[in-house]
Amino acid sequence: MKFAARFFAVLSFAAALAAPAADEMKAIPLPKPKTDGGMPLMQALAERKTSREFSAEKLPLQAMSDMLWAAAGINRPESGRRTSPTAKNCQEIDVYVAMAEGLFLYNPKKNELTPVLADDLRTLTGKQAFIKDAPVNLVFVADFAKMTNFQPSDKELYAATDTGYVSQNVYLYCAAAGLATVVRGYVDREPLAKAMKLRPEQRVILAQTVGYPKKAAAKPEEKHAAKP
Repeated sequence: MKFAARFFAVLSFAAALAAPAADEMKAIPLPKPKTDGGMPLMQALAERKTSREFSAEKLPLQAMSDMLWAAAGINRPESGRRTSPTAKNCQEIDVYVAMAEGLFLYNPKKNELTPVLADDLRTLTGKQAFIKDAPVNLVFVADFAKMTNFQPSDKELYAATDTGYVSQNVYLYCAAAGLATVVRGYVDREPLAKAMKLRPEQRVILAQTVGYPKKAAAKPEEKHAAKP
């Protein structure tokens, strides 16, 4: 009886730790983005760089909110227009957020992360080794269904151009906030789109990794010097 009780207790504990089903996930409300202050633009441009080494430390929700607002947030509430331009204001670029907790879609109108999948898809967002440990991998997806009155070739051109604006906004925010980031085109798009359950009209354009810079290990002489 004691063994059975322990066995079922272990099962219950394991179930409590299991990832929730997609329909059990809840939206993550984001705090209001801080849109004033910060690093001067010219300094942020001077600090902008690509990094490929990341700490596994999670980003606080305030940093997530500020970064996503910089990427594609609404900066003119009266018209719903955004921080990053899009052709004919189609707003066809959706920003998906892949984290250990699952896959979410940034909703700029509600300023929240809308749950999509409970699965950790970070390793599918690229082929580089560092992405599996980084806390956030953004996936920029173009929804061609929003691009009416465009020729097919123009849709691809403008979707790529518009994604570049979003990515650069992320770069500048990361420079100002002391975060590390790299935009990535080395993505196996078809398996990723299938895992994300995208519609045929949706296209994965680029991905971008964001996190705190990885701290360099202390040199032997530095460790020795640190001892009392």
